[in-house]
Order: sequence, then C-alpha cells, then structure tokens
Amino acid sequence: MPFVSLGLFPALAKNVAHFAAPTPIQTQAIPPALEGRDLIAIAQTGTGKTAAFALPLLQRLQGTKHATRRIRALILPPTRELASQIAEGLDTFSKGTGLTHLVIFGGVSEERQKQALRNTPDILIATPGRLLDLMGQRAIDLSKIEALILDEADRMLDMGFLPDVKRVISALPTQRQTWLFSATMPDDISNLAARILKTPVRVEVTPPATTVERIDQSIFMVDAKEKRALLLHLLKNPEVSRVLVFTRTKHGANKVAEVLDRAGVSAAAIHGNKSQGARERALAGFKAGTVRALVATDIAARGIDVDGVSHVIQIDLPEVPEQYVHRIGRTARAGKDGVAWAFCSTDDQPLLRDIERAIRLRIPTRPHPFPPGTTPNAVDMLREDRPPLQGRGRGGGGGGERGRGGGGGGRGRSGQRSSSGPSSSSAGAGFNGTRSFGPGRR
Repeated sequence: MPFVSLGLFPALAKNVAHFAAPTPIQTQAIPPALEGRDLIAIAQTGTGKTAAFALPLLQRLQGTKHATRRIRALILPPTRELASQIAEGLDTFSKGTGLTHLVIFGGVSEERQKQALRNTPDILIATPGRLLDLMGQRAIDLSKIEALILDEADRMLDMGFLPDVKRVISALPTQRQTWLFSATMPDDISNLAARILKTPVRVEVTPPATTVERIDQSIFMVDAKEKRALLLHLLKNPEVSRVLVFTRTKHGANKVAEVLDRAGVSAAAIHGNKSQGARERALAGFKAGTVRALVATDIAARGIDVDGVSHVIQIDLPEVPEQYVHRIGRTARAGKDGVAWAFCSTDDQPLLRDIERAIRLRIPTRPHPFPPGTTPNAVDMLREDRPPLQGRGRGGGGGGERGRGGGGGGRGRSGQRSSSGPSSSSAGAGFNGTRSFGPGRR
C-alpha cells in the first residue's frame, strides 16, 4: 500500500518514497490522525512510530497556514537521544513543506535557545525539564498549540517525568489534537490518556511487552564475577560486528567500556553523566563503525536508532521487565534479523522470571566456557525445572530529572519490596534545523 493511499498529500508521500511500504502502525494511525481524531497508539520500538505521527502532523500544519508566526505543535519525548531522532526524521519528512522545527533539551546556554525560539518554529520538540525552565522564564509561548504528541509515554512514567508532563499540558489550549504513542500502557498512562484525550481512536499493532519476532534471544547462565570475561569471549566472534551492551549503572558502563578498550575492542560508554558532546561522538562513532561496542544504560534503550546493530548484550538484566523489550528492540530494525543475549547470575534469577512472565516466552539458555559453579543456587540456574509463567513482579522505575528517585519496587518471591534503580541524571539540549546545541538537562 503506497503512502498516498493513506490520504497523504503527494508531496509528503514523495518524501517517504524510499520506504517500501507503510508499516502496520503507520497504516492504522495515519488515517484517523488525518481525520482530526485524538489517538492512542501502542507499538513496539522500531515499528515506524515517528513517521506515523510526523506525516499527519506536517499535513495538518501545511493545510492551515497563518499570517503570524507561532509554535503550532509540541512533541514531548523523554530523552535527548529520542528528541534528536525525531528531529532527524522531520528533516526528511518536511522537505518542501516550508515548515520549521526546533529541538530543545537541557545542558547548554539558555540564552542561545531563547535566541533560536525568537525565530518561532512551527514544531517544537522538547524534553520536559528544559521546556518547563523556559516556560517559567516566559521564553516560550504555547498558547496557540494545535497539536500535542507524547512519544514513549510509558518511558516518561519510568523516568519520573509524569508530573512535569502534566504541568506542560496544563499550559496548553484545551482545543487541540492529541496523540499518545507508547510501547506499553501502564495504569498511570491510561489514566493520563483518559484525562487529556477526547474520544480517541486506539491503535495497537502488537500486544504490550511482546518481543520482536525476528530477534534470536538467548540467556547465558554465568556467575557475576565472570560476566566481563564472557563478554570478551563472545566478542571474539566476528559476526558480533556492531553490538549494544547494556549495564544497570553508569559506573558499570564506564568500567565495561574500559575493559573492552584494554582488550582491543573499540568501545564507548553513553549514559546520563556524559556530556552532550561525548554522547554525540560516541553515537557518531557507533554509526560510522569506528566504535564496535556501545556500552549504555537504559537512558539509551529507546533513543538510539542505528542501522545494522547485529547484537544486543545485556550484562545486567533490567529491574523493570518491559525495559527488556525496549533494549532488545535496538536490533532487528527495518525488517532485519537480530540477536539478543542476556547474562543471568544467581542474584538475577527473579528478574529473569519477571521478564519471561512479561513477554510470555521462555528464553532458551546457551552453553559457554564460563558455566556457573556448583552451589545449589547455581544448579537451579540451569532452569531445567523452572516455575510456570504465572503472576509477575515489577521493579522500580528509574530516577527522573532533578534528582527524583524512581518508582517503588515490585514484589519479589519473598514478598519483600525491591529497591528502585539509580536515579537518572541530567541530560542535554539541542537545536535542529540549522544548528545544534549541546549537553545537559533533559
């Protein structure tokens, strides 16, 4: 089905002519969006969500020109990587439309951003913290917003941004079109949607927390002290050509990148404590192939869109089961196959059980030269007789901007509450269209 058959203007359809055909989320979301309906769209990462909201947004704005310049649409993503990714998409999709866009996220001179805002872009892409800062200084006028897009709404919740999002929404006109895109729909996001959307069309192309079918998933049972040795062993395989490695902490990401560098594997770490310049250099090297292994915390789980990621390796399992889906979704993009490997130590077993219950899949184990020891717990790790997939626990959400802690942890087997993950640190800010800004707050 060509894009023009979805109701897009021929000029817009021409901008995406290099796509073979619309993806399922685009096929289902674009027509009701063009009809002026509010929208709840649930789809996994890597399914073409950016085009699904960008194309109808551009058509709406192009069809109603105004004599005076004003910000007419607001896109709210949770991370600077995702904000930059959206802006890159708009660069392509908006060719020939005459519409402009600006991306803002924290960590650079606010004065430069205020200067850029004086040009009054049609579309503003902004992470919540810096947006609220500039709103508080009356540097941004959102009183004429015609369309609001919340992208990765569940990630907003995980990172503690929901109060900020509600504050932003309260400053917008009530007469607007609102689209909410999310990979999962936890209760808090469902409640938010009920408050801010008017008779929305619901589009769901895959069940929540379903893993991408083209990804070959495996678990490696390994003692915690052997994880780095196992990683180095796996990287001896030349087929592991472009690998995204996930750790739970920023310090862990730095240490793993150092170990890989010392072993002759080109590596770079990316996390919230890195400056915007360092993060951009790491991503650029990863995209260009000069960095073979990008070691990341979950801040990168949804914001990295790099073609040809052959493998995702999770040294540490995530505390929130849904995050497993977002991590492995960095491979097998654009119809390609991919491989996802995860390491599981004795202490990780409850997390693995929660993940398998969430994705409704028993992940197969793979042999390796560093098998766990012979303690009773280690023998249990072989999982020949695991408990059935029923019930589930849930870990705490990651900390948010401004030093907020994450959400409370979920119930484990013993009924004890697990602690929340480490706080997410500050992020950055940028401008897309004619120039870029650098690092800092989200």
